[in-house]
Amino acid sequence: MTDIMVEAAKLSIVIALLGTAVIYGTDVFCALVQRPAMAAVDDRALVAAMGNVHRYGDRRMPAPGVIGIAAASTGAALAAGAGRYPEAIAAAIAVALLLFWLVLYLRISAPINRQLSAAAVAGDTPVNARALQQGWDRIINARALIQGAAVVALCAALVI
Repeated sequence: MTDIMVEAAKLSIVIALLGTAVIYGTDVFCALVQRPAMAAVDDRALVAAMGNVHRYGDRRMPAPGVIGIAAASTGAALAAGAGRYPEAIAAAIAVALLLFWLVLYLRISAPINRQLSAAAVAGDTPVNARALQQGWDRIINARALIQGAAVVALCAALVI
């Protein structure tokens, strides 16, 4: 039974790694490419582009995020149940990082996303459009680093 639990834990961690990697890659792209590109456009273009990016992203990106958190949690539990504590700890660290990322997203990024999305749908350009984007930009590096640390923790759980 323990061998089956170990293999199930590894499979769960691989699934977690794939889900987390989607979010990590997106955040890195946003930090390295999207942020400076949006700084170079006028407010109307900023709202149209970012509002629509968030409108689609907020509908489609939760799936890999939920998969990452759920699979990492499952992997940590299965590894602990099999007595593989180093793997369980590494996966649990990933879960903690992913939950911290989720709090940042829900408290800072998501409200900005909703405002920019609503403005884009309405064809409006809020007077605070640039400030909204700067608020979003101020945590994108942290979000990318947190996701990257979670990817490293999940990789560690696989190689320990």
